[in-house]
Amino acid sequence: MAKRPPHIQQTDIRLLRVFQTIVQSGGISAAEMIMNVGRSTISRQLSDLELRLGVKLCDRGPGGFALTAEGARVFEATNRLLASVDNFAVEVNEVNDRLVGRLSIALFDMTLTNPNAQVATAFRTFDEIAPDVSLRVRVLGTNDTERDLLSGEVHIGIVPTYRKSSSLDYHSLYTEQMYLFCGATHPWFSRQDKDISPREILAGRYAGLEFFSPNMAVSQQEGLNCHAQANDQEALAILVQSGRYIGFLPDHFAQSFVRQGLIRKLRPDRYRYETEFFAVVRRHPKPSRITQVFLECLLEAHA
Repeated sequence: MAKRPPHIQQTDIRLLRVFQTIVQSGGISAAEMIMNVGRSTISRQLSDLELRLGVKLCDRGPGGFALTAEGARVFEATNRLLASVDNFAVEVNEVNDRLVGRLSIALFDMTLTNPNAQVATAFRTFDEIAPDVSLRVRVLGTNDTERDLLSGEVHIGIVPTYRKSSSLDYHSLYTEQMYLFCGATHPWFSRQDKDISPREILAGRYAGLEFFSPNMAVSQQEGLNCHAQANDQEALAILVQSGRYIGFLPDHFAQSFVRQGLIRKLRPDRYRYETEFFAVVRRHPKPSRITQVFLECLLEAHA
């Protein structure tokens, strides 16, 4: 006879939150600092959850921490369940006209250095309006943000968008200027732009972002020869500074490296583009009032 699935109780919710923190932290030792709870207690709680569910969730020992195949599936289900629990609590509080709960926000990397981005202002305004709402802020790529928005794990995302999903609503916020750069040890660094032909650039070793984004779309349109991929713009800047690759970087982010003589723009008259950033929310079900309030703060800050 197949084992009946466990009936979820409040204790299980608490243990699943411990499990989620362990995985997101990368192990029990890291979770100890985040949770401010002893390692032996966290380990016992994890064992209690494994016993409750009847599966081994992870390997832990001298070799380090790693999820089992079953643990990975339980972790995905845990994220969905806890997101639903948090959203339920938000909706119940809204019935009582209270802005209390948790708001999960996804940002694109290097938002802070963009002078057009007034996200910090929106956070300040929101905290004045809803001081009892706790925030979870993560830096994610566009694909991960869209996925987590649709699953309910993220309530609002701020991303550069080249293509739009019919399941999401997009609200324009600000723009970013992108230029093609090379490092100080690259053969083109000391050459004048007029002497660098488009044919040479197309044949050069290009590094770009690995996920679908304006960066990937423009590089494909231009026909650039991709030799390396990065999951964020800081990693991309390191590849460019190596002197072995060329790549598009945000002008605001690159300026400090330009002043230090570490990188330079290549043919800014030809190789540049503008990226538009949007606040993105799920269309159905309708965003909570907490999400709507934060969206209004974003739109007001960027008006």
